[in-house]
Amino acid sequence: MTESVAAVGTFDGIHIGHAEVLRTVREEAQKRGLEPLAVTFDRHPLSVIAPERAPLSITSVERKEKLIRRLGVTPIVLPFDENMRAISAANWMRLLRDNYGVKLLVVGYDNTFGSDGVNLSIADYARLGKSLGMEVVEAPYVAGVSSSAVRKAISVGEVAKANEMLGRPFSISGIVVEGNKLGRTIGFPTANLQPRPGVILPAHGVYAAKALLPDGKVVDTMVNIGVRPTIRRGNAPTVEAHLIDWKGDLYGFPIRLEFYARLRDEVQFNSIDALRRQLSKDRAEALRILESQKIK
Repeated sequence: MTESVAAVGTFDGIHIGHAEVLRTVREEAQKRGLEPLAVTFDRHPLSVIAPERAPLSITSVERKEKLIRRLGVTPIVLPFDENMRAISAANWMRLLRDNYGVKLLVVGYDNTFGSDGVNLSIADYARLGKSLGMEVVEAPYVAGVSSSAVRKAISVGEVAKANEMLGRPFSISGIVVEGNKLGRTIGFPTANLQPRPGVILPAHGVYAAKALLPDGKVVDTMVNIGVRPTIRRGNAPTVEAHLIDWKGDLYGFPIRLEFYARLRDEVQFNSIDALRRQLSKDRAEALRILESQKIK
């Protein structure tokens, strides 16, 4: 069995605090000639422990795996179920040692795991580790950053603030589905995104964004999230992306939208002409923001 250095956590969003933990894992593994691992879960533990309190995810499991690998660490995704919920911290650490060869465990300042983990400190994990022949070290603390704080910023539309905590643009992915095609009649055709279920969306409004297309192209974009009150074709929220100066057919293809700034609230206009005039202003402002920040 290959011996390793590991961290355990939900790692939702892979924000800059998580990145510091994973950087520590990677560097400690390099120093010791061991494999760097991040042991994480296929869902938020609260979805099993207290479903009514389970938050929406910042990243899908697939995106989380990619981001972990990008940081030079190998992800291990385990199913979180009632059996896993019942595992104590000591048995968790024994599982890590026996199944994954963990010799050193890296923990964050508020990192807890195990059915009894809520009552344990880093010193307690170190004591348990010592009895199992496992070293425990604490990663540097990044103040003011948490998955909860990132979710809060996204939920109120503060995507620029969320991006600072994530260390990259917040993004959502999904399949382009057929819409009502009204955007093209007023000069603003849109790709209607069907986001992955269970992933958080920014607050209703208009955003400056980038669209990452299946062929690798990156296109300046403005995105409307909301219920289209001027057109009133239904109350279900939609994600509509106007790819600026781009033409093509994306129906059925996956795209990813990266959000950079919120332009305005979603509002109801008195006429389609008034909506068209505002969309022209939105497009110009989105281009100005994307260019001013040298976003490529």
